[in-house]
Amino acid sequence: MLARGLGRRLPTLTRLVQSAEGSPGALLDVSSCVREGRGKDGAVVPSSSNLLSRFGHFSRGFASDALAGTASGTATMPATQMALKNISNEITYDEHTHERCAPGDPSKKAFAYLVLTGGRFIYASALRILALKLILSMSASRDVLALASLEVDISSIEPGSTVTVKWRGKPVFVRHRTEADIKLANSTPLNELRDPEDDAARVLNPEWLVVVGVCTHLGCVPLPNAGDYGGWFCPCHGSHYDISGRIRKGPAPYNLEVPQYKFTEETKLLIG
Repeated sequence: MLARGLGRRLPTLTRLVQSAEGSPGALLDVSSCVREGRGKDGAVVPSSSNLLSRFGHFSRGFASDALAGTASGTATMPATQMALKNISNEITYDEHTHERCAPGDPSKKAFAYLVLTGGRFIYASALRILALKLILSMSASRDVLALASLEVDISSIEPGSTVTVKWRGKPVFVRHRTEADIKLANSTPLNELRDPEDDAARVLNPEWLVVVGVCTHLGCVPLPNAGDYGGWFCPCHGSHYDISGRIRKGPAPYNLEVPQYKFTEETKLLIG
């Protein structure tokens, strides 16, 4: 196997030795490396010891050592170290496997710039469209926006009664208060309230009270017209709200929330 491998390497060794720069001794007689002898099949068998003694410097790679100059004895360091120690401005290219393409035509620079600019413009437009799609996908759809506001007809609500409507997935209490309810809400001292808030600040029209029907303790739905203060009572943990939706007793920390609403007509109420 060694003889066959060395036999295949002989042409390469010959070319490398002949191309090496240096002393005249670089041209070696490769034929002298072959010992006269024949094997059982009659083939010439080269002497491995003779070849290794003459070409031992090629044992770690023909290309690197040849470029470094070890073939002619001019250097004993790798090609990378040789290149670092002998810095040159001359740039050479390896054209052994393929030819190097010629530089482009300077007259076509304008066309090249046009193509590059057009490509960057297309990329920027694609990024803009992607960003807009992402932002629009995060915004609410039309059906969600339609549910953002709710119009309620309050003409059929009797004084002293409470109607529950659904707005944004939450119950909303609309109470038609009587004169007695209004007087009771205004006569409550603020220093007795856990979350002090005047009744006039919670209503647009004293006859109508609009609050979100979610207990401020743990999110339960209070019962209307119940409790110790005639307002709402949460049976889950015993929170009592007065006729203005203010917390009076129990674990709830805050008053019932007042949503944003307005009267579009005398008998129309728009929540949201």
